[in-house]
Amino acid sequence: MKNLDHKNSWTVEELKQKYNLPFNDLIWQAHQIHRNYHDPNKVQISTLMSIKTGGCPEDCKYCSQSIRYETAVELEKTLPLDEVIKQAKEAKASGASRFCMGAAWRNLNETNIKKIIAMIHEVKKLGLESCMTLGMLSQDQAIRLKAAGLDYYNHNLDTSEEYYTKVVTTRTYQDRLNTIQNVRDANIKVCSGGILGLGEDIEDRIKLIHVLANLEVQPESVPINKLVKVEGTPFSENKEVDEFDFIRIIALARIAMPYSMVRLSAGRDSMNDQTQALCFFAGANSIFYGEELLTTKNSSVHHDQKLLKKLKIGTL
Repeated sequence: MKNLDHKNSWTVEELKQKYNLPFNDLIWQAHQIHRNYHDPNKVQISTLMSIKTGGCPEDCKYCSQSIRYETAVELEKTLPLDEVIKQAKEAKASGASRFCMGAAWRNLNETNIKKIIAMIHEVKKLGLESCMTLGMLSQDQAIRLKAAGLDYYNHNLDTSEEYYTKVVTTRTYQDRLNTIQNVRDANIKVCSGGILGLGEDIEDRIKLIHVLANLEVQPESVPINKLVKVEGTPFSENKEVDEFDFIRIIALARIAMPYSMVRLSAGRDSMNDQTQALCFFAGANSIFYGEELLTTKNSSVHHDQKLLKKLKIGTL
């Protein structure tokens, strides 16, 4: 059901004007919207684990798990159910309310769907929200995952449609949009965002927010990632993302998608506490918790707990 008091007819020009406001004006406007729709002193915590690592046939130029690049990631089989349950219990004990499971697949196939359904059932039994990211989904698969109790499905757009072919050539932008639509039609909540630092320009970042904000129903979760440069991938030497530019995109996401949970995702381990605090002020209200995000380093749980305590930010 569409929310009636938010706008999903933004123009790129309108979003550019917001983005280019003086920094203080932009984050103040974003903060006011954030405060109207959310508790400004609470964040939602998710934990992300890799249930099947490496061997992906896609050519995403940022990814350590693609078979096309020589990285330190080793191919592993799908984790057994008892290991998934163990890690889900640990995530809940450390404060996570949502458990996200990711597999390095191009798409979900029939061989694996029964294993995935069993994982969803067990995670739900623990009282955690469940999320999966498994590549492309058909309409029938989405319906089956919903019947199993899946709460969220993550499928990032990564960047603008115009820049997308510089990042991935093994699937199209429309393929990604089709999966998001299949998830939405199955009444599973959508988690979709992008990555900053892929070599895109500011306009591409604004256009990413434009596409997400103009979906008929905006994503419930919008992860904003900062590229983690992985040796062996084509983007390993990419230019660093300016921290103020990153905060501006967080603020823009909050203004354009007031109901969504805007998540600080990959790359937090390279952000200082002040940058993260400004992101929370500008509208970020969700983080990934845990020492690793799939195969890349993340900010430590101890550090996150210390930072949230320092800022007097509680958890949802």
